[in-house]
Amino acid sequence: MPIDAAQAVAAEPRSGEITWDRKDVLLYHLGVGAAANPDKRSPATDPDELRYTLESRLHVLPSFATVAGSGSPCVISSLSMPGIDVDLARVLHGGQSLTLHRPIPVAGTATATGRIAAVYDKGKAAVLVMRTEAADADGPLWTSDAQIFVRGEGGWGGDRGPSARLDPPTGAPDRTVERPIREDQALLYRLSGDWNPLHADPDFAKVAGFERPILHGLCTYGMTLKAVVDTLLGGDVTRVRSYTTRFAGVVYPGETLRIRMWHTPESTRVAVSAAERDDAPVLADTIVEHS
Repeated sequence: MPIDAAQAVAAEPRSGEITWDRKDVLLYHLGVGAAANPDKRSPATDPDELRYTLESRLHVLPSFATVAGSGSPCVISSLSMPGIDVDLARVLHGGQSLTLHRPIPVAGTATATGRIAAVYDKGKAAVLVMRTEAADADGPLWTSDAQIFVRGEGGWGGDRGPSARLDPPTGAPDRTVERPIREDQALLYRLSGDWNPLHADPDFAKVAGFERPILHGLCTYGMTLKAVVDTLLGGDVTRVRSYTTRFAGVVYPGETLRIRMWHTPESTRVAVSAAERDDAPVLADTIVEHS
């Protein structure tokens, strides 16, 4: 079996220094749709968007943690850790969670430590939980878990792991917004460090079973968090405490995200779908915890 669960979990963590500056933050924000908000008459110069696009007003959307320092130790590099030898064409990002220990600075240097926290056997697939912890001189910054599905690598009789499924929200959503995805959104987003050809190469996408390149799940993840922050949290990124989602389906560049939000003072449940495909699910079991 290309995945040795015991060896992968027992492997020594990999640590490395990551750095980022305002240019990285600005590029990431553009990659998740900043200055393209259709609700604004002039989004490129709207004060609410300038918080994402102008260095003199800049704050950092917390989901930037998934790409800070080009995402190192990144998901692709983690797939080469001891006990893991898989075909990239069989790999899908199944879910993502992020816990913020304090606001992310506009520029910084930190130590990122990555390891395989768990390996689960889902029968037809294996799930790798790749944990990254980042800290700088002032202490912990964030902890993130990426759940990676490797199709065709399950069935060895291992632990199935916990279920990520939640009961659906009840009642009508408090807010619903739509966010169009540019045709070149994946090409722009990948400049923040996720170079998986699945998001750019039509031939590779077909080998992986898709009609054409798909948008990065983490791009949808960032676009969704921005919508929640802007719509329900007064544009205050420092209110976000944690953010968890399950990637329920693909989305293609050129489509429109329909983002439904059920809001309470301490958390917001979110469901995201592809508007043009009869609201096909894109993100599910999604929770933003906040102050």
